[in-house]
Amino acid sequence: MNIIRGLWNRDATALRGCALTIGNFDGVHRGHQAMLALLRSEAHHRGVPTCAMTFEPHPRDFFAAVHRKPELAPARIATLRDKLGELARCGVEQCVVLPFNERLAALPAQAFIEDILVRALGVKYVLVGDDFRFGAGRTGDYAMLDAAGARFGFDVARMQSYEVHGIRVSSSEVREALAAGDMDRAAALLGRPYSISGHVVHGRKLGRQLAESSPGANDGFRTLNLRFTHWKPAASGIFAVHVHGLGPGPDAPPLAGVANLGIRPSLDPNDVNGGRVLLETHCLDWPDQLAAALPGGEAYGKIIHVELLHKLHDERKYDSLDALTRGIAQDCHDARAYFESLHAQTRRQTTRDRI
Repeated sequence: MNIIRGLWNRDATALRGCALTIGNFDGVHRGHQAMLALLRSEAHHRGVPTCAMTFEPHPRDFFAAVHRKPELAPARIATLRDKLGELARCGVEQCVVLPFNERLAALPAQAFIEDILVRALGVKYVLVGDDFRFGAGRTGDYAMLDAAGARFGFDVARMQSYEVHGIRVSSSEVREALAAGDMDRAAALLGRPYSISGHVVHGRKLGRQLAESSPGANDGFRTLNLRFTHWKPAASGIFAVHVHGLGPGPDAPPLAGVANLGIRPSLDPNDVNGGRVLLETHCLDWPDQLAAALPGGEAYGKIIHVELLHKLHDERKYDSLDALTRGIAQDCHDARAYFESLHAQTRRQTTRDRI
């Protein structure tokens, strides 16, 4: 997928004549996926490329900062990396990431149509959701867009809400499921397990210190650390997870693990990660052949993909390293029990299928 960050200082001729959809696409849930499937079909019939336009930061993040009301900012489901990855997997050929700033926030709706859609992109088809609004003060709506299409020669369509079991699929619904720790419901809305990906970064190496107080654990509780770039993730707590990307090839099976997504309240907020939100993942079993395949047995700089399958509990503050060690050991035990229950269910289903 071709990614274009902004249009103001770039020759946009490569984008001209596209079939376009516009949105924040946080999570790229099943409603987004249905819209993108329709976009691909319409683009194919017109012989033009598909294009998605999205914004960074989220417009509500921008206005929350302007009004100094952080509580107005939405919890973020996905990082920009993961959003772009999902858009690419949905067959989007190019994505325009517009910086949502004062200039864009003040752009009148009609100017958005003429300057961006018509002059910069030369759109042939525009697909939006049923609640789409745009332009300064959110004055632009579907009727305005449709009238502009008739004037400038592009088709406009809108897609009605997408429902699963009578529930309207939306980013808000996904956020509610993640906030409640209902990972099965979140997966049903997303069409896949909720996940976070990124480069493994250095942490405090605390897992190695814990080895001294946990002599029965191999290498203590070594963790793979990913920075969640937004300060307000939609999910937080301790999870049983699957880790992809550490194996010797793309088809390597995932590794079971336990992960902490959050601010790590038991640690110094002035640690090496500056108090930022981290996803810290401990693999329950670290295969010898994997350790041998990684330089120094470490995974720093490697891109991994962590699926959050089941929430064990919210973050907890421990008063000492000993208490933290016992808490992590219990989390590992509970995660193993979760995966064993999954295996038992699979064995029972396999037995029923054979019968």
